[in-house]
Parts: sequence; C-alpha cells; structure tokens
Amino acid sequence: MRKLRNFLWTLTALVGLVLAVGLTFTAVRQFHFLGGGRFFWNTTSVVHEVQSLSDLVTVKYVMNKVVVLEDVKWYGENRVLLLAQGVVKAGIDLKKLKPEDISISEKKISLRLPPPQITDAYLDDAASQVIDHTTGLLRAFDKDLEQSARQNAVDDIARAARRAGILDEADKRGRAELENFFKRAGFERVEFR
Repeated sequence: MRKLRNFLWTLTALVGLVLAVGLTFTAVRQFHFLGGGRFFWNTTSVVHEVQSLSDLVTVKYVMNKVVVLEDVKWYGENRVLLLAQGVVKAGIDLKKLKPEDISISEKKISLRLPPPQITDAYLDDAASQVIDHTTGLLRAFDKDLEQSARQNAVDDIARAARRAGILDEADKRGRAELENFFKRAGFERVEFR
C-alpha cells in the first residue's frame, strides 16, 4: 500500500511539473505574440522584406474607348471601328527601394518610396469587339489595321487613366498598405518622405 501511495505522489508531481512547463512555454509565446518581446529591425532586413513584396499593385481601372482608324488612299479606304475595353493597373515597384531609402529609429520607420507607375495596360479581348471593318473596292484587306487600332486603344486608355488620377490613387493606397504592413510588424510610427 505504501508503494502505491508513493507511486501516486510521484505521478501527481510529474503531471504537475509537465503542466507547469507547458503553461510557462504557452505564456512566453503569448507574451512575445502580444508584442512584449523585443524584436530589432535593421535597414537591410526591412529592405529585404519589402522588396519581397515586389510590385505593389494597388489600383485597377477598367475603361472603355471607341477607336476609329482609317487608312485613306486615292483609290480607296480601309477603316476599323473598335469598341475597346481596357484594364490599367498602377502601383509602386518596391524592388527599387535601397537601404538609403529607409531609416529606422526604435519603433519608428521612415521611407522614401519610388514614384508610382502604371504596371500594366491591356485590352480585355472578351469585352472588346470590332464593330465595323470596311475595305475599299480597290484595296486589299489590311490585317495590321485592326492591330494598330488595338494598340492605339491601349495607349489612349493608359493616358486617360493618368489624367483620371490613377498614379495619385496608387500612391495613396500603396502608402496605406505599407503603413498597415509595418504596424503589423511592430512599428508604432510610419513616415513617408
């Protein structure tokens, strides 16, 4: 009976010790998760982390454009009427960040971002269509005319997006996304120069 009692006391002490160690590790992990632990960022690690985001595309415009392209000669004309729907995306190329563009002081980070740029402009082929393609009586069918009309549409839509403020909007949204990113990483203040 005495051996059984000693065994039960030893087993109880062992279970208590395991629970205490487990609770200690859980508490330490929670403490670090809540920001109690100190983590030091340096400029190189921040540049590496931010560059891994690559192109931060923050704005997408979808725009429509009617393009009429004519090739008129004395012996006839070729004409294309295209209803184009284009997509323009803009953002910040974070691969252009250099260590000198970032400064860190305690829980404050200051960044000089590259200017926003249009990252992509293209036609949505499913939503774009040729409304009319006219070939004059003495003219041969010009297969390049439609391709030229499509390229003109892309260029016009990209210019229209610039005039509509896509770059300013990309800059504002990019800064907001990066501020959120750095605050989650533990910085209390984020400044943009």
